[in-house]
Amino acid sequence: MTVTDIRQYLYCARVFYFTVFLATTRPLTYKMDEGIRQHEEEATREERRSLRPYGLTEGERALDLRLTSERMGLAGRLDMAIRTRGEAIPVEHKYSTAGIGTHQRYQLAAYALLLEEAWGLPVRRAFVYAIPLRRAVEVPIRPGMRRYVTRTLHAMRRLLEWESMPPPTRHTGRCRECEFRRYCGDELCIG
Repeated sequence: MTVTDIRQYLYCARVFYFTVFLATTRPLTYKMDEGIRQHEEEATREERRSLRPYGLTEGERALDLRLTSERMGLAGRLDMAIRTRGEAIPVEHKYSTAGIGTHQRYQLAAYALLLEEAWGLPVRRAFVYAIPLRRAVEVPIRPGMRRYVTRTLHAMRRLLEWESMPPPTRHTGRCRECEFRRYCGDELCIG
């Protein structure tokens, strides 16, 4: 499993389902393509930026960090991590002006688990850096979030084992721009 799988599953379990079980390449939307381009540009800017947007005066950055835990059966590619004397801080860059969704908070919690295991430092907080706003938003990482990530991974593995399509998201507004909308076939998602 990947951290992106967790984010997608929590956004809409069907996105995860279709990504795994469709033998086709995942369609790219304009929004997704633009997000990829903005991420690449942001990495260059991040190297020159101070740590002030994160409320830090010192720390060491690691960009485009690949993290893996065999124990959890989880891997991910974190945009950035900051290491200070007493903590590790995951940072995700988002090309969005919208608030931080639940699915993104648990994405950060999953990165927190991976980063703690990799660096041996506690993770008490994470940041989402909103690229269009040029602003970092702090997200506390709580014990309940860590447990929820573990339960979510278990549910995702059950879905893979059973190969059964999950119900559609309750947030039907998400269906309008979904790259898998045509595969769902639900009146909620098509209408």
